[in-house]
Amino acid sequence: MRWKDLRRSTNVVDRRGGGGMRGPGRIILPTGRGGRTAGIGGIGAVVLILIALFFGIDPSMILSGGGGGTIAPEQRSGPESAQEAEMRDFVSAVLGDTEETWNAIFQAQGSDYQEPQLVLFSGAVQSACGFADAAVGPFYCPPDRQVYLDTDFFADMERRLDAAGDFAAAYVVAHEVGHHVQNQLGIMDRVSEARAGLSQEQSNQLSVMVELQADCFAGVWANHAQSQRSALEPGDIEEGLNAAAAVGDDRLQRRSQGYVVPESFTHGTSEQRVAWFRRGFENGDPDSCDTFNSQQL
Repeated sequence: MRWKDLRRSTNVVDRRGGGGMRGPGRIILPTGRGGRTAGIGGIGAVVLILIALFFGIDPSMILSGGGGGTIAPEQRSGPESAQEAEMRDFVSAVLGDTEETWNAIFQAQGSDYQEPQLVLFSGAVQSACGFADAAVGPFYCPPDRQVYLDTDFFADMERRLDAAGDFAAAYVVAHEVGHHVQNQLGIMDRVSEARAGLSQEQSNQLSVMVELQADCFAGVWANHAQSQRSALEPGDIEEGLNAAAAVGDDRLQRRSQGYVVPESFTHGTSEQRVAWFRRGFENGDPDSCDTFNSQQL
């Protein structure tokens, strides 16, 4: 990926090296009225829980009810290594390019895109959605409209999921930004309302639709990055497709437990994730990403 030629985002917040950010390895979700544990925008908890499955972790081991609330921003402390600096630069470039894409798309539709912040952290982080251990992986928190990323996850993708390459990492960033686009479009709120009264299996199916749409939105970004800025190199799309396949529910479950439970899927199969990323890339149109009304996922 020709990322060094891209505009850098000013929306990256670096909390790495903060020392006290490490914690007990659990997430405390924000509490709603009446003491009920609130979902992150209705589905963000699912986003958090299932990225944990990238590593075969039982979600019950990293979730608990409790408080939440607004968090004072923290900046990194201590010197930054050359590798850390390059990773920050890379993430800033990719985020900046997603901003180029979604600003243009929203403006063409007569509205303004509200750019998200991306928080880099190491070990663990506190957000408006609660406390998240690095094992949860990248996630998006709708209440504060921020993407959270421990860049060590990229190394884990390569080492544990066989998903290597800079474009594979860019796909991860673009997918999380896709959740922000969903949040701004009101999709997350509508899904939250639709989940009321559903069975767990039906609720999981809605989550699959949410995740596959975010994959499709990542493909839309890739289309614009190439068509508008020639940012892709030969092999990049293959890296993105490989990354999408690597995080399919069926592959993750087979890797972690040796068998699959389709009714528990919440992100989609490897085949589905590849297909929806490819659809977004080939069309370049977010309207083609309507997983909720598609005849076939």
